[in-house]
Amino acid sequence: MVKSTKMFVSTVIGILFVMFFAPLAMAAEAAAAGSVDYTKAIVLGCSVIAAGLAMGLGAIGAGMGMGQATSGGSVAVGRNPEAQGKVMLTMMVGLAMTESIAIYALVISLVILYANPLLKVIAH
Repeated sequence: MVKSTKMFVSTVIGILFVMFFAPLAMAAEAAAAGSVDYTKAIVLGCSVIAAGLAMGLGAIGAGMGMGQATSGGSVAVGRNPEAQGKVMLTMMVGLAMTESIAIYALVISLVILYANPLLKVIAH
């Protein structure tokens, strides 16, 4: 767990390093070559990262919730086999609700990628 935490922290630091210093490097190139605006490219790059994070975290959360629900349902049926029908019905409704979280994350990711409101703001 410590190794994965260190890897996560170093990855986040690397991403932040690239996000903060890339505009400076591009600004230096633009000053040498003339006036070039990289704002749209930076917004698109950040949008791709945000969409990936939204989908990834949404899928992880939904997966963990489904695992806990399935585990709880299995334990309940194991303790009281006669209540299998009621437990199964409740578990299926809960799993459907949990799956909707991943679908919402997908919708948000698609909105960020294809209907990005920030691109309309920077275009003006």
